[in-house]
Amino acid sequence: MSELNHEDENDYEDICTICHRTESMAGKMYKLPNNFTVCEDCMHKTMDSLKDIDIEAVLNSPMYQNMPFMAGMPMDMMFDMPGGTTTNREKQNVAQDENANNGAPEVKAPDSQENSDIEDAPQQKENPEDEEKKQNPHRTMPRFSFINLADMQGGFGGPKVKKKKKGEHKPLIKLEDIPAPHKIKALLDEYVVGQEYAKKVMSVAVYNHYKRVATDTMDEIEIEKSNMLMIGPTGCGKTYLVKTLAKLLNVPLAITDATTLTEAGYIGDDIESVISRLLAAADNDVDKAEQGIIFIDEIDKIAKKKNTNSRDVSGESVQQGMLKLLEGADIEVPIGASSKNAMVPTTIVNTRNILFICGGAFPGLEDIIKERLSKQSSIGFSADLKDKFDDDKDLLKKVTVEDIRKFGMIPEFLGRLPMLFTMDSLSKEMLVDILKEPKNAILKQYQKLLRLDEVQLQFDEEALEAIADKAMETDTGARALRAVIEKFMLDIMFEIPKDDNIGTVTITKDYVEGTGGPKIELRTE
Repeated sequence: MSELNHEDENDYEDICTICHRTESMAGKMYKLPNNFTVCEDCMHKTMDSLKDIDIEAVLNSPMYQNMPFMAGMPMDMMFDMPGGTTTNREKQNVAQDENANNGAPEVKAPDSQENSDIEDAPQQKENPEDEEKKQNPHRTMPRFSFINLADMQGGFGGPKVKKKKKGEHKPLIKLEDIPAPHKIKALLDEYVVGQEYAKKVMSVAVYNHYKRVATDTMDEIEIEKSNMLMIGPTGCGKTYLVKTLAKLLNVPLAITDATTLTEAGYIGDDIESVISRLLAAADNDVDKAEQGIIFIDEIDKIAKKKNTNSRDVSGESVQQGMLKLLEGADIEVPIGASSKNAMVPTTIVNTRNILFICGGAFPGLEDIIKERLSKQSSIGFSADLKDKFDDDKDLLKKVTVEDIRKFGMIPEFLGRLPMLFTMDSLSKEMLVDILKEPKNAILKQYQKLLRLDEVQLQFDEEALEAIADKAMETDTGARALRAVIEKFMLDIMFEIPKDDNIGTVTITKDYVEGTGGPKIELRTE
């Protein structure tokens, strides 16, 4: 068992306690007691700075004496390093000897030494500490005197990073285990209702991406990444679709919002924090993280701000900073934090094989599309009416890259997201299917809850349509379904446990609309 733990420990990189760099970045590490690890650079800098250290003041300082790793440590362990300068205690001993010589009477030498010019000092009792120093002449430097107390705020613990094995490429999914696009879409159909075109595009893009990762054939024909840009109204299932896809493929997934990202140096999350979340999802295994999926939601919130004279630190600057991430580069990312600073360890992650999926609602994009489609002259036989596209539900499907550029996304950013597709807005029929069709449908969840109380829950078809109608009024997509159901299911979930005789509860349209009650049937036993 101890050998297994030893092997597991060797799989992780050491992190310097002072500069917080990993072993792959800093090089050779020196391991000291109490899990204290120092890189070679910090060791050399520390030894060079010891010339001017007043060791006596350090030893007598309350902070040094109260350090947890000093408790119970023998003195011989603290003073066994060679070198060092003269301490204040040694200076005090010398001064005491001089004062004793000045104040004591002169002692003459014996007759045998009468002609000698040397005048011996009076014999003084030897100090035990001086005797101990003669036996141990190198006890002038404490072993831990090189510690900078300001650097110890992070403690000796912290996250660990798995070592990246050089020259060894282990894909998360083997080539023969990658499901074909039609199989990926069939798996998505079990969880996601509608969105046929979106599921088809994502299935092909993910299949080609992991074929590229599994084979790792970068010869004269280099396959580029298929990063995606997903556009759709709120509540249409963008995030849910990505979550389901990552769960089916069993790969690390990081979901983050672009609203918190700012240019480096400003308040907010640095752009590298996107990679840090993926690294955390992969249990700090760099190899796994370099083959994962990152979904950046609310990507439309980093569009260029219009009519502003101030620096756009959360808009265009973020897009420019994300260019190297999307294309593929070695990124120095913090471990276990959202921004880089002196107290956070960092590591290098290559984003060449990370699949980026960006999604956003892009409010107001329909007006840009409508303006482009209505560019023709408003006079003459070929004139388009201004309200021609007002009731067009599929208007968002006619989006082009030019429309998104006018929305505020820079061309360089859009060029690194070659797969552009839109999500359908949810209709009443789709909402009814979402209620009952998926494997983890909302109705199935409530039926399971009541089944634990040995009660059957049923819904009339008209009741489902009434729920969909109420959800359509909120204009928040599928998120509104649970809010509507929670409202009328509250009384049922409260009252049913009171009576053990209830066997079946049927939700009716009248009960959903508030004009009646549910049908309750008692047990026949």
